[in-house]
Amino acid sequence: MWEILHFYGLSDLDIDTQEKVFKSSYAVVFLMDGKKIIGVGRAISDGITLATLCNIAVRDAYRGNGLGKVILDNLLKQVEGCNVTLYTHPKHIGLYEHWGFSKLKTAYVIFNEEEHYKKEGFIEA
Repeated sequence: MWEILHFYGLSDLDIDTQEKVFKSSYAVVFLMDGKKIIGVGRAISDGITLATLCNIAVRDAYRGNGLGKVILDNLLKQVEGCNVTLYTHPKHIGLYEHWGFSKLKTAYVIFNEEEHYKKEGFIEA
């Protein structure tokens, strides 16, 4: 899981912290090939009104086979009825528009490592 998220620039947390993050999430999806994790995703939610999807990624060698759709569809099913936001790396923004996601004009964020996120393009100049 850590390797996949790190590869796509979605998380630089250490393995133990990443495990805690996923265990604390409202919904998680892991796609496996044998004992190897090949895809991940998670949702943070109250389960009633709001949900945020994040850390959606598929191992590079498995991309192009519809596995990202499997992860996204599974997470959306688990938060059905909620208003859903999706948090991703800036270079993947357009990927989700064909699923019906729209860009927000009303969101703000406070990052612990603001300079890193500015460099990566998360924060508008």
